[in-house]
Amino acid sequence: MAHDFLIFDFGTNEEVAQQARHKVEGWTQGFRLGKKMLLKFEREAADDSQESGKAAEKPAASKKKSATKGDAAEPSAKVRILVRLDFSDHEKLSLQRWLDRIPAEEPFKSAKTEIIRQGQPGFTETAELFDSLS
Repeated sequence: MAHDFLIFDFGTNEEVAQQARHKVEGWTQGFRLGKKMLLKFEREAADDSQESGKAAEKPAASKKKSATKGDAAEPSAKVRILVRLDFSDHEKLSLQRWLDRIPAEEPFKSAKTEIIRQGQPGFTETAELFDSLS
């Protein structure tokens, strides 16, 4: 089976990224996709030196803020969503429909979209990154 990846860069907008996650989970359940559509988050600190300084000052307070305020607690964290589409060879039409549909839906429109298909440059790096994320 061939994997195709959709990478959405939401920048620092955690709220929209969570809406996108909810949308993908709804599709997975509603269309009974199972493991054909998997989603993982990649979060990167915009400036590692500032983040480590903030974390060292008040680690307990930052946990409380993140639990209560959501995206306001970490405004400099960059959020990317990786969606792996894993349709078999006889489901090419379904795969193409999802590749067309997902970037056109509302929470994904505002994000920078990148589609990486099998055989394209960067596919192996993206597959390794997807497998390494939890």
